[in-house]
Amino acid sequence: MNEGDNISHPPVATRCGFIAIIGRPNAGKSTLLNAIMQIKLSIVTKKPQTTRKNVLGIYTDSDSQFIFLDTPGLINARYEMQKKMMEYVSTSLADADVLIVVADLEKITDINEYFSDDFRETIKSFDGPKILLLNKIDTLRQRKDVLPFLSEISQTSVFSDIIPCSALNQDNIESVIESVKDYLPKGPFLYDPEQISTQSERFFVSEKIREQIFKQFQKELPYSTEAHITEFSERETGKWYISADIIVESKSQKIILIGKDGRAIKRLGQSARQEIENHLQMPVYLELFVKVRSGWRDSDIYLKSYGY
Repeated sequence: MNEGDNISHPPVATRCGFIAIIGRPNAGKSTLLNAIMQIKLSIVTKKPQTTRKNVLGIYTDSDSQFIFLDTPGLINARYEMQKKMMEYVSTSLADADVLIVVADLEKITDINEYFSDDFRETIKSFDGPKILLLNKIDTLRQRKDVLPFLSEISQTSVFSDIIPCSALNQDNIESVIESVKDYLPKGPFLYDPEQISTQSERFFVSEKIREQIFKQFQKELPYSTEAHITEFSERETGKWYISADIIVESKSQKIILIGKDGRAIKRLGQSARQEIENHLQMPVYLELFVKVRSGWRDSDIYLKSYGY
């Protein structure tokens, strides 16, 4: 028996908690989650309000488990779907142990204008630690007028930490992780360390289809559409089969989405299939059907059936 065999070692103290990520549309919340996770969980486009539902990402290191909630951008809701989106934000705040507020340095010209009364109230409603991320810090060299904002915001007592970063360039992401870890409550992991989300593959597949709609179509059309998975068959041999309905609000939108001789829907299907295969790491056969559901964004029945 060696001399040190009888020495007992205390168990490693672990931390685990929920972190809500909030901010205005296109502030970089989804890009931040993807940068932390080192995998594309949240869909990202240049259009605002791409994220409609919370996306949950689980990041685990040697002694801590971070359960991130990527939320829709804060807006003044005009119809029922947007109200549901803002309810996701409220639920995330209620469940979270730590709050990350993402601010877009490209869009800040005035601190009071950017942090409007509603935005401030949302932040103040959270009782736990608040971390402000000044995203797109790489744009500072073109934005000399943002320096007074940095000075002013650093003097406030609202935030526990203020961290400049670039989610797109993955610059200073480690500092974000370390800052969040400091505020996570001590406790056991809630999920297997290998698990990266609790959401279904159906959810992520529908998001991949929506992402391509946002990328390929203009104006109001992407905001009037929803992707609803109607069949998801994992086959032991051959390609997995996925069938999805693309919901639109009018016949004119259906015509645009299908395109002349079906070219637009074919192009959409091809790009969505590639993204889905990259995500699933499996070949798939994807069928898309376009259906008109007038007023679906203001219908509780339709919204519930589409997972809102």
